[in-house]
Amino acid sequence: MADRAGTAGADNARGRARRTHAPDPASEPLVRLDGIVKRFGDSTALDRLTLDIYPGEFFALLGPSGCGKSTLLRLLAGFETPSEGRVLLAGDDIGHVPPYRRPVNMMFQSYALFPHLTVAEMLALVKLEEFARRKPDRLSGGERQRVALARSLAKRPKVLLLDEPLAALDKKLRQRTQYELMDLQERLGTTFVIVTHDQEEAMTVADRIAVMSRGRLVQVGAPSEVYEQPNSRYVAEFVGDVNLVEGRLASSGPAGSVIESRAGRLASTQQVDAVPGATVWMALRPEKLRLAAGPPGDAGENCARGTVLDIGYLGSLSVYQVALDNGTVMRAAVANATRLIEQPIGRDDRVWLSWTSQAGVVLTR
Repeated sequence: MADRAGTAGADNARGRARRTHAPDPASEPLVRLDGIVKRFGDSTALDRLTLDIYPGEFFALLGPSGCGKSTLLRLLAGFETPSEGRVLLAGDDIGHVPPYRRPVNMMFQSYALFPHLTVAEMLALVKLEEFARRKPDRLSGGERQRVALARSLAKRPKVLLLDEPLAALDKKLRQRTQYELMDLQERLGTTFVIVTHDQEEAMTVADRIAVMSRGRLVQVGAPSEVYEQPNSRYVAEFVGDVNLVEGRLASSGPAGSVIESRAGRLASTQQVDAVPGATVWMALRPEKLRLAAGPPGDAGENCARGTVLDIGYLGSLSVYQVALDNGTVMRAAVANATRLIEQPIGRDDRVWLSWTSQAGVVLTR
């Protein structure tokens, strides 16, 4: 997943640079989910979930299959009703309002285009008729996606719900369409809520991300916050690629923390809310590691020696799998600033990994 982490970071930086919307904590949320529980028989799909989504926000629900994200979207659309809790839209409880009476529309993964209608009849709803004489089966995946999006926006809903809308597109088209979605959402000012299991997609398009697991919210924040400051091992591992180094907390204070681990002595500028001796984990993204043939200037901490097991060439970067002398395997992502044949480090070479005290995040759970 290191290639996704690297490309997501680059693409997301471009996306965030042009996005200006950020929710004002003092403002009233457009959507409020208050203590939502959803049960299907003996199974609990959503468990005491509370979440605010603000006007004009592009919000992403991110999580693995079965985490409850699509159920949550269906609750907002009105296709499901909560077992407990309230669904509020602009302050009104809409939990029992049928879908056709809600100022909400949903774009499905399957596009749900009607095969007996021409595209012209659908595009006429939004004054877009460049594919007027085509039937849906004559459209490419990207064209179908645009038609479905146009139809879902025809009545200018207050909230547009997108259920993995780009999953069927190839990678290049998916990436291009992500930016088109961002541009469209910014122009319209409509609140978008997208469901996806693709962290790169969520990081690219969203103002904020909610990471879900087993019907609960694990972390909610801006893409940079979720990626750079995960609050748990689950989030660190699910969003991007990460090296998790387990150790014992030796000391912690305003100046930072020191961890004793099998990989050596680890130092961090982060103060940790844990007692000395507690088990903690240092989360290090592969792109934060430095790879070199020789030892760093200060080899006392935040460094380890090992042997290159394998190299994954991904075009813009290479991912080195390094087996440390203690048996731990770590990954380092290195930008391919030179041609591959000119790279000085190869398989089975002895190398040093090192990182700064700001590079890692210390996790307690």
